[in-house]
Amino acid sequence: MSSLAHGNNTLEVEVTNISTHGIWLLAHDKELFMPYDKFPWFKDQAVKSIINVEEQSPGHFYWPDLDVDLTEEIIKHPGRFPLNAKNT
Repeated sequence: MSSLAHGNNTLEVEVTNISTHGIWLLAHDKELFMPYDKFPWFKDQAVKSIINVEEQSPGHFYWPDLDVDLTEEIIKHPGRFPLNAKNT
């Protein structure tokens, strides 16, 4: 018996815009905005690191190059969640 090869990730997520104010993320036909003052991990990072995003499960996003892990709930309501990392 042989194992099946892993398929491509069917969940779709894409960074659609990087501006001086923040980042726009498109996931499942929803656009989510992450301003740098609430999401400082993205400020001053290389574009290739910002656009390298994976959806680990529905509504759960991970940027492996930056080791940033966010949910849709955190992105929509950042005030409910304290920052757990320092802006470096």
